[in-house]
Order: sequence, then C-alpha cells, then structure tokens
Amino acid sequence: MGIINVTPDSFSDGGLYASTNDAVSHAEKLIEEGADILDIGGESTRPGSAPVCVEEELHRVLPVVQALANKNTPISVDTSKPEIMRATIKAGATMINDINALQSPGALETVADGEATVCIVHMQGKPQYMQLKPQYEDVITEIKDFLQQRIDAAQAAGIQRERITIDPGFGFGKTLEHNLKLLRYLDQFTDIGIPILVGLSRKSMLREITGNKEKEQTCSSISAALLAAINGAKILRVHDVKATKDALAIYNAVTNKV
Repeated sequence: MGIINVTPDSFSDGGLYASTNDAVSHAEKLIEEGADILDIGGESTRPGSAPVCVEEELHRVLPVVQALANKNTPISVDTSKPEIMRATIKAGATMINDINALQSPGALETVADGEATVCIVHMQGKPQYMQLKPQYEDVITEIKDFLQQRIDAAQAAGIQRERITIDPGFGFGKTLEHNLKLLRYLDQFTDIGIPILVGLSRKSMLREITGNKEKEQTCSSISAALLAAINGAKILRVHDVKATKDALAIYNAVTNKV
C-alpha cells in the first residue's frame, strides 16, 4: 500500500503532494514501483495535528480519487468522516482506512451500504493528544479486544467479515515500548482471523531507535516492514514501495515463498 498524503502538514512528506497534480504524479510513480493499493489521505493524523473540516478534506482528496479511478489500482481513502467515505466511494475508492475504527456517527452504516472494504485501526485518544502518556495494562490484549469489538460492530451493521482488515495502530497512542511489543508479538493478532495491515513507515518510533530524521528512515522503515510481514502482516502501508517490495522479494525467495 503506497502512501499519498494530500496535506500540507503530514509528518514525513507534508506539502510535497498537496496539489492534485502532484498527488496524481506521485501515485503514478508508486504504481510504477509496484504498489498494489494507493492510500490517499487529506487530513494529517500525526501526533499533535489539528482536524480539518469536511469541505477542506473533500477538496483535497476527491479530485485525486477521481483522477486515479481508472488506473486499475485499488484506491483506499484514509478518513474517519462518513461524508468523505460516501463521496470517495462513489468516485471509485474501494477501501476506507479509518483510524477511528468506524466509531464516528454514520460511519458503520456508510461502509455497510456499499461494497468497499475497510481497515479498522486501533488508536488510544485522538491525534491532538494521543501521545501524551499513553498507558495500557496489557497492550496486546487490550488492542486485540478493541479490534474484536469493532469487528463485531461492523458485522452487526452489515459489513461482511471478508471486507474487513485490522491495524493495531503503531504510533497511535503508543510509547516506543508499546510499539516494540506490538511488533514483537504481531503474530498474536492472526488469531482474530482477519488480514493485518501495518503502517510503520517513517514513524517516530524508528527515529527514537536510530536517531535519524523522518526522511532518513528508508532503511529502518524497510526493516520494520519486513519484520511485520514475517510476523503476520498481509498489507504494508509504506512510503518507499519499490525498496520494500525488493526486500520482500529477497525474503520470499530465500524462504521459498514465491
């Protein structure tokens, strides 16, 4: 899954693809590099970020979805707003990636009404304050329980199980220790029986380990993505598509998984 941030303030590439033309050009580059899914977001969810209104988010995202709808590459939209979900699905998006786990009023019904798939993400708190001393008694158990509850809610609303993906939410209300434990025991989430999506690319946890800046985190991002894949992730949300696919190709060749 290749990342396209149509925002001025995303933590890694804010402003680089804020215009429709730049975002579409970047998407075409990611497709050439082998992206299987394009994930388009119009609202930064980095720690401390402020929310944007529906009109602004729609202005950022909808033209990009419309321009890419005929590219034969599935489009995911990173949003928590039912209005954005509805408009972008109508425009050709086939997946909703929601850090709020379809908890916004109307979100469950909006996804249930169509055929789009959905990624249910765990987040403790909200982006504005989620990194202010997040706490868990047992990070694995609590996140698994939350994701199971949201899966149950989605199915009760009419979203078929085969349309659901889960994401434990690295960096969304977690300390470095929490994130490392999640990655170390990611395989425990396979018990849920739902495909796992992981987004570790250029996250601050990598900077905490390496001391490098976000834009110098290509090697650490690939390492983290490979570990996630080994531990059960089926979808990797990344900035560096070709480099990540190359690493996976080597791993698969050595382990006879090709």
